[in-house]
Amino acid sequence: MASASVLQRLTQRAKQAESMIAALKQQIENIRQNAAISVSKPEEGRLKSENQKLRAEVETLKSQLILAEIRNGVKQVNLPTNRSVVKAEPPKKESAAPPEVKPGVKQAPAAGDKPAQKSEKPDKKEKKDKKKPAAEGEPKAKKGKNEPVGEEKLDVSRLDFRVGQIVDVKKHPDADTLYVEEVNLGEGRNRTVVSGLVNHIPIEQMQNKIAVFMCNLKPAKMRGILSEAMIMCASTPEKVEILNVPAGSVIGDRVTCKAYPGNPDAQLNPKKKVWETLAPDLKVNKEKVAEFRGEPLQIEGKGVLTSTTLSGVKIK
Repeated sequence: MASASVLQRLTQRAKQAESMIAALKQQIENIRQNAAISVSKPEEGRLKSENQKLRAEVETLKSQLILAEIRNGVKQVNLPTNRSVVKAEPPKKESAAPPEVKPGVKQAPAAGDKPAQKSEKPDKKEKKDKKKPAAEGEPKAKKGKNEPVGEEKLDVSRLDFRVGQIVDVKKHPDADTLYVEEVNLGEGRNRTVVSGLVNHIPIEQMQNKIAVFMCNLKPAKMRGILSEAMIMCASTPEKVEILNVPAGSVIGDRVTCKAYPGNPDAQLNPKKKVWETLAPDLKVNKEKVAEFRGEPLQIEGKGVLTSTTLSGVKIK
């Protein structure tokens, strides 16, 4: 009897031990899962923040691409919101097969066909347009592929840079990286200017800002809104600063370069690529002074244009 009771107690203790082991295993599994969750949450947050940064960078690059295309004369087309309905073309009528021609048998003309007329034989030698010879002593004009017509100059005097004030600014309704500004240039009406500065300059700093604008680019639509000028900035991929005008500047003042006198074009022809040719020569030097081919940009009698902190960078 004693051995039976001992065996029964040992069996009960074995069952208790097994249940305790199972409970411990469950606790260990729960601890592992909690640890994995605590580790993955910070990683998830980091990935989300990186994703947001990448999206912002993509939007910035998109706006820069749009600006570059507009400067190169590429017309912007808005994508349609509704799918266009494609009309099915009516089936084409099959033309009757020509009658079989048997060798040696003269075919009679079909009903309604006119008899073929004898075609006149063209002269073997084609007539060529004869150019009038140049007058004696007059050199023959040779026109190169990329040469300007006549004595067309390519310097900063052809660009219409003027001082203006942003009187109103808001974000573009269809583009997260673009501002839409109303600018007073002293013309009696405000111009609308679209700028890709959202990721670089807070909207509070844009309001009532006095800056330099390029006014003779051909107006172009940017995401559906017509932009009539371009704000000039010292620019790097990481940082952008609006150029500063000298003290005493007033709305409508023209920016010039003493080394390159002349009057600007009324409107630049995108096909001639004047802006694209001159833009690489516009820079801010080591002293933070805006210049063209090493010569300072200035407002006569008032001073030179400058950047706030950037030096040795391009002006865009």
